Amino acid sequence: MAPKKIMIIDNEEGLCRMMEAVLMDNGYAVRSFTDPLDAVSTFRPGTWDLVISDIKMPGIDGLEVLQRLKEAEPGIPVIMITAYATVEMSIQALRKGAYDMLTKPFEPDELLYRVKNALNHNQLLAENRELRQELAGKFNFGNIIGASPALKALLDKVEKVAIRDTSVLITGESGTGKELIAQAIHYNSPRRDKRFVAINCGALPESILESELFGYKKGAFTGAAEDRMGLIEAADGGTLFLDEVGNLPMNVQKTLLRFLQEREFLRIGDNKPTRVDVRIISATNSELLAEVERGTFREDLYYRFNVVNLHLPPLRERREDIPLIAAHFIALQNQEFGTRIKGLSPEAARAAAAFAWPGNIRQLKNVIEACMTLEGGETIALGTLAQFIEVDGFETGAGDDDYTSALARFEIEYLRDLLQKRGGNIDEVARVAGMNMATVYRKLKKYGLKKGDVL
Repeated sequence: MAPKKIMIIDNEEGLCRMMEAVLMDNGYAVRSFTDPLDAVSTFRPGTWDLVISDIKMPGIDGLEVLQRLKEAEPGIPVIMITAYATVEMSIQALRKGAYDMLTKPFEPDELLYRVKNALNHNQLLAENRELRQELAGKFNFGNIIGASPALKALLDKVEKVAIRDTSVLITGESGTGKELIAQAIHYNSPRRDKRFVAINCGALPESILESELFGYKKGAFTGAAEDRMGLIEAADGGTLFLDEVGNLPMNVQKTLLRFLQEREFLRIGDNKPTRVDVRIISATNSELLAEVERGTFREDLYYRFNVVNLHLPPLRERREDIPLIAAHFIALQNQEFGTRIKGLSPEAARAAAAFAWPGNIRQLKNVIEACMTLEGGETIALGTLAQFIEVDGFETGAGDDDYTSALARFEIEYLRDLLQKRGGNIDEVARVAGMNMATVYRKLKKYGLKKGDVL
């Protein structure tokens, strides 16, 4: 078995050499970078098994590096190194997709322990994802949370199109759950015994996307050491889910159109066509018709994809589902971490229902996870929720004046005291309070507090 490949990014050359030596002595293939920009430009999806990056670096910091790597390859595990670990920094890193945090100074044994955990966790995730996809008939509409009329109408359409072997285009804003609907179609269709294969067309560069979809023959290009099956062929008999199809390059659009017309394609470097039977479900958060008019998306491919259209309403149009979805995510977090949070407090529940949720279900999930990281009570309080979303101006309802006034008085005194003790340093106030700086500035403006008034 080939050794796991690890990328190290740290501007301290001595630390890089130490980590290289420890990891290579334990059988890992390692390459280190002292320039984060050089590392990011060198990174290619599918090349590395793990990345270890410092947070404080010149040029671009580790959080920016993390974000860029996750945009290129969402599944890559990243361990962040810091000498100044804070709750706020940890939350930022974890919310951006970091797997783990490693605080300087650390011993070689701790480094090896974190590396093994990250690699094992990523392998288990891949195996579990594969297993879930191949468990025929186990997916049902119960996985989709909500009872609003808009969601019920959508699921009624899903049930009807699932049994008909036709192309489906799922539209909706980012974070509305388009892949979940695609899975519901597949696992309630006659193809349920075969594979459901998903690819995000916007997450891979053009050259890699083409080879991922269609595969290649040995020697087709530099690095093609053996024949490789593409995702279309891997989904033979089942369903291929193409997410964010608005990002498909024109040459890949042309090849996909030919495949949809002929049901066959050429692997890169092959002269013999491969024939497969695949149902295509596609999804986009962009206006494809506008892309067609601009000439960036083929009109003939658009109509091939859009035989049946399913539109997912944003969360703000199904507000009655917000408490149900929040409760679902709270239950999942309790199960995973052994916590016993009962739910949102009444005030927090009303604030959550009033919020617009521009990031939709994905944003709600992330906010619930962040709140449960900080919450020490039996329910998620309004004050905890307010650290992650805007809660000002929502109607708390009759009988809540005392609570609201008490919360405001507490926040005013608390912030005034922190400002005095920290000499008006907003960064320090945010760190001690466990808030981000934007939240602190917003609250100062809300209560009319000024640094000069309290020093």
